[in-house]
Order: sequence, then structure tokens, then C-alpha cells
Amino acid sequence: MKLSVNAFRDWEHKSITLLGMSGVGKTRLAAMLRKHDWFHYSGDYRIGTRYLDEPILDNIKSKAMQVPFLRDLLRNDSIYIENNITVDNLQPVSSFLGKLGNPESGGLPLDEFKYRQMLHRDAEIAAMRDVPSFIDKARDIYGYKHFINDAGGSVCELDDPATLECLAQHTLLIYIKATAKDEKELIRRAEQDPKPLYYREAFLDEMLAIYTQERGLEYVAMIEPDDFVRWVFPRLFNARIPRYENIAAQYGYTITTNDLWAVQTEQDFLSLLEHALRK
Repeated sequence: MKLSVNAFRDWEHKSITLLGMSGVGKTRLAAMLRKHDWFHYSGDYRIGTRYLDEPILDNIKSKAMQVPFLRDLLRNDSIYIENNITVDNLQPVSSFLGKLGNPESGGLPLDEFKYRQMLHRDAEIAAMRDVPSFIDKARDIYGYKHFINDAGGSVCELDDPATLECLAQHTLLIYIKATAKDEKELIRRAEQDPKPLYYREAFLDEMLAIYTQERGLEYVAMIEPDDFVRWVFPRLFNARIPRYENIAAQYGYTITTNDLWAVQTEQDFLSLLEHALRK
């Protein structure tokens, strides 16, 4: 969606999609706006509670069934397992994605890893295509004036133009570009605490070929999961930047993390968007 400043000001029920790598401040901003009559739609929360809920629970149950004490309790319905996903706690989604490599270090076999990646991609597409209906729900059912879509960091990887066009038709797309300083900080955090990530299959295959050759590994099962995530994250980050930039150029606008850190109020955010629209 492309708007003039005046059209943006006159837009009674504003709907914004935030794009950018995890850690650039999307959720912090959305949480602040929630206090000012904005409905906070979390793509990852929708994925976990609607589209991956059953696979997440099945994965947890399969682990529990390996423990005799828990297996017996589950089989006779003495206990049950459910997700406790919140906007601020998306660990079940992350745990389901998992990491690739040595099973003795908690890694997944390549086929299983790719299967979960495929499920996540399908779930993310579905969650983003739900945005128009949730814009209506936010206003008509819950009475919120405005809508903020806190999209996952991997939206740029979906290679699904129809989903981007859907978002662009119903929301103003804002890409939060990390400054060079913030890029280094995000990479440092990833190295310190490597987390499961989504990869396009072609990117994953290319990176695996390079990584295994560099490390002299014959099989994926020899990969140390955390080492691979630390190694691949900077490459993933750099691969995503032109994708985000292309989306912003075609459908929306760009702000920087420096711009965003200065936002303390709703009015700060609206002024920042007007500045982006003028550029």
C-alpha cells in the first residue's frame, strides 16, 4: 500500500505490517501501541496457536512417551499436555522448528528438519493471509481503532507473491532496517544464544554444502546444531536484507532501527511513518 501523508492522516482505521529480522523491535513497538487502542496481531502467535498447534503438541507428547512414568499417565488419561503460547512466549514454536544435526546434541535429521520447515512456511503463509479477517475482527468485535501486524522475521523468505500482495492491499508495509551497529548486535546475540530458524530450502541446501565442506563433515548427523546456527546466521541475515528491501521498494516503506528506538509514544510512531511516506 502506497499512501500520501494526507491520505495516511485521514485513514480512520490504520493497519500496519511491521517487517524485519527478529530483534529489531517489532514486538516492543506493537506492545507499546497495544496500550493506545491498537490490536496487536502476532504472526508467530497465530502460527503456534492455530496452524502448528497439533504438530507442536504431537512433538511434545512423543518426547513425553519416551519417559515410562509420563507414558503411563498419558496413556490412561491421568494427565494431558497443552500449549501455553503467549505473544511474549513463543518458545513452543521455536522448539518445534528445532535445529539440524547430531541427535545426541538435540539435532534433527535432515528429512525431519525440512518437513518441519515446510510446515512452518505453510503456517506462516496462512497466518499472513488471515490478516484481513483479523483487521475486521479487531474493529468489529473487539472495538480496536487501529491494527498492527507483528510479522515474523521469515516473511521475506516465503517466495509467495500472493501473500505479499494480500498484506500490501490491506496494510501499510513498514520494513525496519537494522543499522550497521544493530546488525552487529543481532549477530552477537545469535552467536551467544543460537535459536532455531526458518530457511528457504534452496538457501539451506547451499549453506549445508559449504558448511560441511568447510568442517570436513561427511553426514548431516555429524553437525553440531548450535555451531551450524552460529555459522549460518550472519549469512542468513545478509541474504534476507535484499529481500526485505525489494518488498519495501515494491509495496511499502523503510525506517531504521535508530528511528524506531527513538519512538516512545503513539504520536512518535505516527510522525515517523509520515516522515517515511514523504521520502
